[in-house]
Amino acid sequence: MSNKDAFFDSIKKGYTFKGEHFKLGCAMLDGEVVTGADVFLPLKTMNRHGLIAGATGTGKTKTLQVIAEGLSDASVPVLLMDIKGDLSGIAAAGTDNPKIQERYQKIGGTWSPAAYPAELLSLSQEKGVRLRATTSEFGPILLSKILELNDTQAGVVAMLFKYCDDNKLPLLDLKDFKKVLQYASDEGKADIEKEYGKISTTTTGTILRKVIELEQQGAALFFGEKSFEVDDLMRISDDGRGMISILRVNDIQDRPKLFSTFMLSLLAELYSTMPEEGDLDKPKLVMFIDEAHLIFNEASDALLKQIDTIIKLIRSKGVGIFFCTQNPMDVPASVLGQLGLKVQHALRAFTANDRKAIKQTAENYPTSEFYKTDELLTQIGIGEALITCLDEKGIPTPLAATMLVTPRSRMDVLTDTEIDALVNNSKLVKKYAETIDNESAYEILTAKLQEAADKTAAQTTTSGGNKPKEEKSVLDQVLESPVAKQAVRTATNTATNIITRSILGILGLGGKSNKKGWF
Repeated sequence: MSNKDAFFDSIKKGYTFKGEHFKLGCAMLDGEVVTGADVFLPLKTMNRHGLIAGATGTGKTKTLQVIAEGLSDASVPVLLMDIKGDLSGIAAAGTDNPKIQERYQKIGGTWSPAAYPAELLSLSQEKGVRLRATTSEFGPILLSKILELNDTQAGVVAMLFKYCDDNKLPLLDLKDFKKVLQYASDEGKADIEKEYGKISTTTTGTILRKVIELEQQGAALFFGEKSFEVDDLMRISDDGRGMISILRVNDIQDRPKLFSTFMLSLLAELYSTMPEEGDLDKPKLVMFIDEAHLIFNEASDALLKQIDTIIKLIRSKGVGIFFCTQNPMDVPASVLGQLGLKVQHALRAFTANDRKAIKQTAENYPTSEFYKTDELLTQIGIGEALITCLDEKGIPTPLAATMLVTPRSRMDVLTDTEIDALVNNSKLVKKYAETIDNESAYEILTAKLQEAADKTAAQTTTSGGNKPKEEKSVLDQVLESPVAKQAVRTATNTATNIITRSILGILGLGGKSNKKGWF
């Protein structure tokens, strides 16, 4: 058997699946496409997470687009974190050109344009569905992690959340939490310490500064009502395809804490609300995080641990998470070890450090008798990639240098007019457009403090401490004059003498007889 035949058999055996699957491309050997050596992705293991890596301009984003289209066609909802702002075109049909036809002559099959059902989401003022969560839903543990608090500070946050729960003080936005921190540092300190333990003013001050820092990165837009419901990410369009939700976060690249806040909240919410599913025939939701190195480079240890934990556990909920980044080394080893599908585009070796990184990258892929992986990583072209995934039994498939299929949707962004049309026709935009400001901790504590202030002012007035001098009336002035006072004394003495004499007379103790008497 020739080397080419052995390669063909290896790919055919490794990428033949019983369950649902879709084509990602056709395998290559010695730089040439091997006709019929198709590379498929099985839906059954798409919840085992994945990695799409490669240097800038090698086609990572288009690969992400192809996989998202394949999932949508299979009725699997998709969430795309669009950090660069170049994924909105998936909502519009692509345009044919000679290069596409040339590619399909090599890999087989036909190409046809298609627009996919899409929803635009936003964490800021971008057009689209506004994503929010209340501070209470976020919870004390996640809030402490994103604020990078130490154990003592995290304990105070947990205590304050408990105090708010017990005293019916809803924490809906950051304004509420800041008010509680201020209250615990001053007017309410004694009241809270009586039931919940000592609180250091220095600690609450530190937490407040960190909340303000988070607020300055735009988090005030994220915390509040109406809370986004994760079920709205798992919708099927009227034509049976999975809805592709595109979260456009290109305007918060310089605000990593806001993106980290959202990531933690979403992953925690998905994990807590979705039931255990075990191994399904296809996932319930697949999430793609483009330019993931922006997260990992800025992430705190707490966030990395949280992502690592969620990655390990959320698979059983039927959720797959894919990271798209420039180099596999950008992803922490603990996370990288959990990723079943790996799509590796070309890497560039300009320096000694680059060559060292390429050798390390090659070691993350299965060994192959047909390739020298470290050399091939610098030789594959645009729209080509090394691929390995997990088969239906969870076993890694053979490494395959693959010429990838082309996206059927537009490989460019939507125009402003198209975005407006998409937003105007969205039911979810209308559902989450209104900003609700229900009575919460801020309003309740403000009213309580105002009531206390009014009561103190009233008590001060009653005690006469600062009572203003009232102007006397004309009658009061007359009665208090010396003449009036003398007249009053005279009248009082006369009345007293008359009454005394009358009483003594009745008792028969009077002096001289009063011949006229009273009777």
